Formats: sequence, C-alpha cells, structure tokens
Amino acid sequence: MNAAGRGLGGTSLLAWRNLSHDRARFVVTLVGVLFAVLLMGVELGLLLGFARTTSGMVDHTQADLWITPAGTTNVDIAGRLDERRRFEALAVPGVAAVDALMLQFAFWRKPDGGTESVSMIGYNLASGQGRPWNLVQGRVEDLQQDDAVIIDTLYAAKLGVAALGQTVEINNQRARVVGFTEGIRTFTQSPYVFTTHRNAQKFTFLRPDQTTYLLVRLVPGADVDTVRDALQARLGRVDVWRSADFARAAQRYWLVTTGAGSALLLAALLGLVVGIVIVGQTLYATTVDRLPEYATLRAMGAPNRYLYAVILKQAAISAVLGFAGGMLLVGLVVLGGEGSTVAVAMPAGLVGVLALLTLFMCMLGALISIRRITRIDPTSVFQ
Repeated sequence: MNAAGRGLGGTSLLAWRNLSHDRARFVVTLVGVLFAVLLMGVELGLLLGFARTTSGMVDHTQADLWITPAGTTNVDIAGRLDERRRFEALAVPGVAAVDALMLQFAFWRKPDGGTESVSMIGYNLASGQGRPWNLVQGRVEDLQQDDAVIIDTLYAAKLGVAALGQTVEINNQRARVVGFTEGIRTFTQSPYVFTTHRNAQKFTFLRPDQTTYLLVRLVPGADVDTVRDALQARLGRVDVWRSADFARAAQRYWLVTTGAGSALLLAALLGLVVGIVIVGQTLYATTVDRLPEYATLRAMGAPNRYLYAVILKQAAISAVLGFAGGMLLVGLVVLGGEGSTVAVAMPAGLVGVLALLTLFMCMLGALISIRRITRIDPTSVFQ
C-alpha cells in the first residue's frame, strides 16, 4: 500500500496478489482466455490454411501469366481452351514460353468397387510447369508411361491405394500409381491426380487439341501488364491473369463467395467475445471484492493512474498466461492436422496477431472494472 505514494512501482505485485488471492476465480479467468485463444487460433489458422489450399496449384507454378477460359473464377473449376491458342500466344512480343495445363474432374474407381471424384492434373513433363511438388516416393519421369499417375499420401486411403504400382481405374480406364506426394491438399476434397498432359486428355476424354489452361512465361525484362494486355487483345474471349491475381481470385471464390471464410471469421469473433466477457466478469468481481482497499488507496492520495495500472496489469497477466496456454493447445492442433486433409496454418505473423487480439481482449475486459473504480468515494473508508 505504501507504494501508492511513490508512484507505480508496486502495481505489478498488487495486481498479482489480487488475482492469486482467489485461485478458483483466477483459474476460471485463465481457462476463459485459453479457450478464446484456442478458438481464435484454430479458426484463423483454418482460414489461412484453406486460403493456401485453394490457390496451391497456382502458387506452385512458375508462370507469369495464366490464360483461362472466359469467366473462370477459380483454378479448380474451368472450361476448356483450344490448344491453338498456345501458338497465338507465342506470337505475342515478350512471351518466352507457353505450356498447356489440364485440370478436369474424373471418377476414380477403387479396388473395392467404390468411386471417388478426383481432379486430374495434366502437365508438360518437359517444362515441369504444373508438376507435383513434395514428392516423397517414386519419380516424375515414370509418368511417361501411358497409365501412370501420382497421388498424395493424404488421400491414399480414400482412394484405396496401399502401395506404389497398384492399379486402379479412372473413368473406366486402367491407371497405375507410380509416385506419392505429401501435403498437397485440395479445398474441394477431390484429390489431385498428376499425370502428363497427353494422359490427362485420355483419362478425361478431351480431344487432343483441347486443354484447360495456358501458362505463360515472359522473356526477362518484359513488362507483365503490357504483355497481358497484348495477349488479351490477341486472344479475344479468354481471361489473362497475373499469377498472384489468379491465386487471390481462387481464394476469394472459395472463402468469400461460398461463405466458408465468413463462417470461420464468425467463429473466431465468437471466441474474442467469449474471452472479453469472461475476463471482464472476473476482473470486475475481483475489483468489487477489493473496493475497500481501493478506497483506502484513494484516501492515501493514490492517483487514478495508479489504480488503473493495477487493473490493467491484472488483465495483462491474464493475457500472457492465458495466451501461453492457448497457443500450446493450438500448436498441438496444428501438429495433429499435419497428417490430415485439413490444414491449420500458424505462421509467425498470425501468432503475433493472436497475441495482440488476446491483449486487446483482456484490456477491453478490464474497462468495466476501471469504470467502477472511478466512482469510488475515498471518504467511504472512514464510514
């Protein structure tokens, strides 16, 4: 108490003693903050993970520009292009190379007779544009075989595949698994199946002169926007995208247009509100229990900033301890999701955002206690 006259030096100790005096109430506060951090962390991590998944195919190519059928809004659902457009694109100044990329849905028949929808990815084996990444078994060179495909280990059980060399059927045509990738997820839950462009045309019954996308690489020093405008004028009824813009369009389609992202943000907001309510109620109850002590401090001449510092430091202690526990649980969720088809992303930037949200949540919860202290009558201690 004597520290009040000397400034803010004793506020930290007083804040800790106020919180730890009623341990049951303190534990409830920490559990509330922990739960809020867990809910916000998982939901925002899922949102970021889904965003990365929706644009994964675009992000893992080295194309400067994507030529897509007109009206295409995301990489997983598109129409068809005539491959002759490739030669028209090559004639545009600034274009160094144009590769065809196939992405079409197909039906995968499992050994037990069941059927799953898959997304066939057909790419140019020579250029590697659109090739599978994170290959853990097999070789991409084996895709030269007429029936060869590569799938991801995350979906192997779903597709009924137990080992390399296993044969299955795609659209009633024989296929053989020659490789496995690891961690290539799809938002549509139709697993990516990689093969050569020619094989993909065969499996999906596209004509030899048809494809889905054209991937454009520019000559060094060429202006992307200038070449993009020239391609758009030359090719007519197509869309020409910067790679980054096409990736964001895919994310926007799945997370905004479909409402999936809004649901995740709403759940994260709910966690924030729950945390504010729990912290606010607990700190207010602690403040009310200590009103005589606060009145005594006021009577001894303690300035308002001293009393406010005590409340805010109580909130900060709750934030730090609750955040540490919540992030530990979030980390366990992230680790548990690494082997599943649903990824929870948790980069350092998101950890920082969660830390700020937690501190904001606890400080906002402390406001009601601060308002109560401002109405304390210091003369009440003498009554």
